[in-house]
Amino acid sequence: MPTLEWIGKSKVINHHQEVPFRVLERKYSFDENGEHSEDNGSDNMIIRGDNLEALKALLPRYEGRVKCIYIDPPYNTGNEGWVYNDNVNDPKIKKWLGEVVGKEGEDLTRHDKWLCMMYPRLKLLQKLLAEDGVIFISIDDAEFYNLRSICNEVFGEQDFITTVIWRKNYAPKSTAKHFSEDHDYILVFGKNADIWVPHKMPRTEKQNKAYKNPDNDPRGLWRPNNLAARNFYSKGTYSITCPSGRVIDGPPAGSYWRVSEEKFHELDQDGRIWWGKDGNNVPAPKIFLSEVSDGIVPQTLWSYEEVGHTQDAKKEIKEIFKGDTPFDTPKPVRLIERILQIASDPDSIILDSFAGSGTTAHAVLNMNKADGGHRKFILVEMMDYADSITAERVKRVIRGYGEGKNAVEGTGGNFSFYDLGEPLLVGDCLNEAVAPEKIREYIWFMETKQPYAAITSTTSRSA
Repeated sequence: MPTLEWIGKSKVINHHQEVPFRVLERKYSFDENGEHSEDNGSDNMIIRGDNLEALKALLPRYEGRVKCIYIDPPYNTGNEGWVYNDNVNDPKIKKWLGEVVGKEGEDLTRHDKWLCMMYPRLKLLQKLLAEDGVIFISIDDAEFYNLRSICNEVFGEQDFITTVIWRKNYAPKSTAKHFSEDHDYILVFGKNADIWVPHKMPRTEKQNKAYKNPDNDPRGLWRPNNLAARNFYSKGTYSITCPSGRVIDGPPAGSYWRVSEEKFHELDQDGRIWWGKDGNNVPAPKIFLSEVSDGIVPQTLWSYEEVGHTQDAKKEIKEIFKGDTPFDTPKPVRLIERILQIASDPDSIILDSFAGSGTTAHAVLNMNKADGGHRKFILVEMMDYADSITAERVKRVIRGYGEGKNAVEGTGGNFSFYDLGEPLLVGDCLNEAVAPEKIREYIWFMETKQPYAAITSTTSRSA
């Protein structure tokens, strides 16, 4: 398989193994009554800190358990103020690049820096993903090729599932230099694509309107399907005689009937062929609504009418923050809800390690309220606004926001807010400043590679 090379790759390809395990220190917990509790924790987590170290800290409890990951990393367009930009002046990041990449870091382009940042994070995300789990990654043209290339390496080319096209804008931008970009990509990889099965999407009223019943078939509403297809079929070139007596010599040029002559006559005997009101039409197999009502297979083109657009996202966050827009590039809640509909179960763990304004938690809470599920979210945000924007949004969603006719009822729920704490090791020795329970959890993981909490709770029930 072809691989991508960039300056600094040799220094970051195994860097995830060198990242220290750190303790997660709970600062407070929040519930639907608005209480900040120091005693009661929650399975929902918002973590403030470098997402590379936070992902490593999650391994002892969550390796192989996360069903759905969504991340919205920096697009690296060259115009952003993200901390790994060309113009970075943050001494912490310069120090990180200097320590990890060394002198090569002096020659890094913004694409090299972006790849150095993304690669070890993707390695840890792959470890956290469940065997039947899937990851969705938002990106645009600036890094799409590079992202696809390193995901092929990290997840395996055989576990690529698809690329979704999200039409994010509803109007052209007159200031565009060449083309007005209407879409983003969402790259989809599975931990094991052979066993991952997406949930079907609910049918819409518009889709159901295509189903009629002009012949009063007792099986109910149906729509006609095309009997001809372009795929070669050795038994699909026979002639057909209509009830009116008209003879159809065969399928249209360059196509074949979908079924054999024998199967066609079986369908006709069962009343599953529509010949038109006069019995003179090209035959059309019936597709009954009752037989497809379990939903439709997800498609790769997502319109803003279905999942929202960028202006929807800004309007949502403005309503939540009472007229303020504290975050420039949020994603619409409906977009993340679509991902959760496809890739999560009612009891799934959902992870977002580039949490931003907290849209993923908002979507999880909405889904739980709608279907009574118990999905759990884990959000990681490295910027200082992790509490003032990310967590604050989740608080307002939980207890409700807006006024009058614009009021939105709270979803209920809770979460715990964490900071990254002490490293578990000082040199080659366990850190005495770390609580014994955290040390036990770490040792259990290193020896068994199994989640400490899940094993111990099972053992307790057995006892």
